[in-house]
Order: sequence, then C-alpha cells, then structure tokens
Amino acid sequence: MGKRVAVVLAGCGVFDGSEIHEASAILVHLSRQQATVKIFAPSTDQMHVVDHLKGSPTEEKRNVLVESARLARGDIQDLSELNVKDLDAIIFPGGFGAAKNLCSWAVQGKDCSVNEQVKTLLEAFHAEKKPIGLCCISPVLAAKVFPGCEVTVGHDKDDRYPDVPDTAEAISQLGCKHICKHVNEAHVDEKNKIVTTCAFMCKAPLHEIFDGIGEMVREVLKLA
Repeated sequence: MGKRVAVVLAGCGVFDGSEIHEASAILVHLSRQQATVKIFAPSTDQMHVVDHLKGSPTEEKRNVLVESARLARGDIQDLSELNVKDLDAIIFPGGFGAAKNLCSWAVQGKDCSVNEQVKTLLEAFHAEKKPIGLCCISPVLAAKVFPGCEVTVGHDKDDRYPDVPDTAEAISQLGCKHICKHVNEAHVDEKNKIVTTCAFMCKAPLHEIFDGIGEMVREVLKLA
C-alpha cells in the first residue's frame, strides 16, 4: 500500500497562490511512487488577487480553497478537515500564496505570523514524527514554526538564486540553519523530518526544478 500524503495548496497562480508547476510536479512524483494523495487548502480570503498578465493587484476578492480547487480538479477538502492520524506525510508547494495566504512572510519577513490552522498541522505532524516536505518559499513556514530546524531555499552564492541571500539570512535570524543546495537537490533535516528543495527560487529550466521536487518527494516518502 502506498503512503498517504496530504498536499496543501494556497490558491492558484504564482503571484497570489500556489505555483502551478510545483504543485503539478509534486502530484506527478507522488503518483509515480504510488502514494495516495489528498489535497487540502484553507477556506480563507487571499491576501489579494494579482492579475498574472499585468503583474499587478486587482480589486477582486477570492477564496484560497475555491481557487485551489482549480489545481485539484475539484477534488479538494477544507484544511480544517485534515486529520493527521489518517496521513503519513504532508507537502507544501511554493508560490507567493505560501508567503501571503499561509503566512505573512511576503509582507513581514521573519516577523510574520503563520496561519493558525497551518501552524497547528505542522506541529501535529512534527509531534507524530511524520515527514514534512516544502519547496520554493514554503520552507519559511518550517523556519518560523520550528526554531533550530534545517532548510534550504537554494544557494546564496550563485547568481541563478537572486532572492536566496536575503531569505537565507532571515531564516538564520530565526535561529534556523540554512543549507545551500542546488535546484536539483533536496535537503533532509533528519532530526525534524523536514525535507526542502528550492524549486523556482532558482532561475532554472523547468526540468531541473521538476527533478529537484522529485528528490524532495522521494526523501519525504523514505521518511514516512
């Protein structure tokens, strides 16, 4: 029997929700490993809605769960319905939604707050010693909730990772250890069972991002 994995979405679209390519890559790699997947999202308003053609905010209001349902092909549940006992692992794609709708990192950086449902679930999986996978910017969730943990958001001495130095520094200021990894790699914090990869924090071809997410998924399933 395959492992039972929750995938938590934060909307639909890189600038105000989950990064679509990352979410899809996670689901493909989980499918290849014959995992049983349940998709969840919080039923809450997005921080804002961004016109992805213009790259600017609009006056619209959208719900995170309703928007995430687009990615899940309608097969999705409210995050409040997630029961840790029914699952072996949890994975969070990146995208600005992770930093806007699951926490307020996009606005407040290291001084952000984490959505209470998300924080409670992260703590519950951690307490049960069940693995947590995160990619792109979503590792900041772990850095905020688990002081002293190890994560990667990429490499801080490579021009392909322009946003990593500042993010890595903020993670370090939270008392966590940032581990430099390239886009096709994942880092495993064995003690905390947290697995991270940088995904689109690197300006890399899509197949390299896909491969790195595959490494993250495989390591999560090994720990489950």
